[in-house]
Amino acid sequence: MSQHYSLKKISIFGVGLIGGSFALALKNKGVVAEVMGVGRRRETLERAKSLGLIDSIAETIQDAVAGADLVLIAAPVAQTGSLLAAIAPHLSLDTVVTDAGSTKSDVVLAARHALGSKIAQFVPAHPIAGREQNGPEAALSNLYVGKKVILTPLQENLPSTLARVANAWEQCGALIHQLDAAEHDAVFAAVSHLPHLLAYALVDDIAARSNAETLFQYAASGFRDFTRIAGSSPEMWRDIALANRPALLNELDSYIAQVTHLREVLAQQEAPGLEAIFARARDARQSWIAAIEAAEQPRPHEQGGD
Repeated sequence: MSQHYSLKKISIFGVGLIGGSFALALKNKGVVAEVMGVGRRRETLERAKSLGLIDSIAETIQDAVAGADLVLIAAPVAQTGSLLAAIAPHLSLDTVVTDAGSTKSDVVLAARHALGSKIAQFVPAHPIAGREQNGPEAALSNLYVGKKVILTPLQENLPSTLARVANAWEQCGALIHQLDAAEHDAVFAAVSHLPHLLAYALVDDIAARSNAETLFQYAASGFRDFTRIAGSSPEMWRDIALANRPALLNELDSYIAQVTHLREVLAQQEAPGLEAIFARARDARQSWIAAIEAAEQPRPHEQGGD
């Protein structure tokens, strides 16, 4: 008896951590007949194939899109527009396109420009999962299990189009949520993009000091935990920061105001005020851990770069 596949072919632009884990999860679940990889570097695609993430390598964009039920763009967000423009001429009515970018308003704008009348076939998405490691070797078949995937649907999307993308992520074990693109970008500027900027800034500041070697020698678990996400891809986070610049600038201003207040409290030796800030933060974090992290069953030291 032949295997029944819900997806005959998916093509993935970018076969690293995000795209590779998506492919591996669907292949392990047995719901896709063929996974085709597309990328800038042949050696990366060959590694992905040898690791079993993809079945074949696209020689051309037309080859990648032809006959595909689903196309996932898992490349840095700055490349999304040009990739969609390259895909557009070859896009048949049967193919749905989605992305995995950490910003959405810029992606929607780029998609409208690149796809034109075919915009209804594009469903913007953002999987909230990651690791500091990059490349095909970092891919995990269970990366998305219990993790949220945010869809920011367009008014043109048909229910069946939306369902194809949602179902694919659900097959990976993900939990589907929906947000407006602007709301998505505001939320993630606060809870993802700002923390990455702060981690990068702290490590860069320490590394630039004349006694950096001594400082790093004595840095322990607190420093490691706080700066863990500074091990993420600089290229990816450069693109995310620039793409979400207005919302991120607002969050930086808010954080600078909070740090300025904290400095004043410390300078004035206001012990009760200092303790109150710490207590509020601790209580808020404990509530978040209890309500969110326990439900999602995170894998220690494997999240990051979301």
